[in-house]
Amino acid sequence: MAERKTPLHKVRNIGIAAHIDAGKTTTSERILFFTGMSHKIGEVHDGAATMDW
Repeated sequence: MAERKTPLHKVRNIGIAAHIDAGKTTTSERILFFTGMSHKIGEVHDGAATMDW
């Protein structure tokens, strides 16, 4: 098995639950961007959101 890049004790999984059109994808995009996991903020209306993949 391949060696992990990130130690498992540093991995965090989160869930975001809300009603339709409450901003879940927008919030997720900002979390990815501001934590350095994404180089740009994808927009929902453009279909360019990472979470809509």
